[in-house]
Amino acid sequence: MANPGYHDDKAKILARLKRVEGQVRGLQRMVENDTYCIDVLTQVSAATRALQSVAVELVDDHLRHCVSNAVQSDDPGEADRIITEATNAIERLVKS
Repeated sequence: MANPGYHDDKAKILARLKRVEGQVRGLQRMVENDTYCIDVLTQVSAATRALQSVAVELVDDHLRHCVSNAVQSDDPGEADRIITEATNAIERLVKS
């Protein structure tokens, strides 16, 4: 099986996800410590933006690697399938 589109950026993506994980743990502590609602919501927003940033990077890697390779392949059906898959993933991100 071919490497995923994010293969070359794997360490960077994992580091970003670990930072998000730390943010979520911080949110748990804030709730445990009865932190003011607006302060918790501000941090929820920051964690959400951080995850969205990771998602955009993954989409970019997918387009540059997987979609590009599929378009250059000899199988037009594969290209159409991969492009549809990418479009569906972007649609899910936009709706979230």
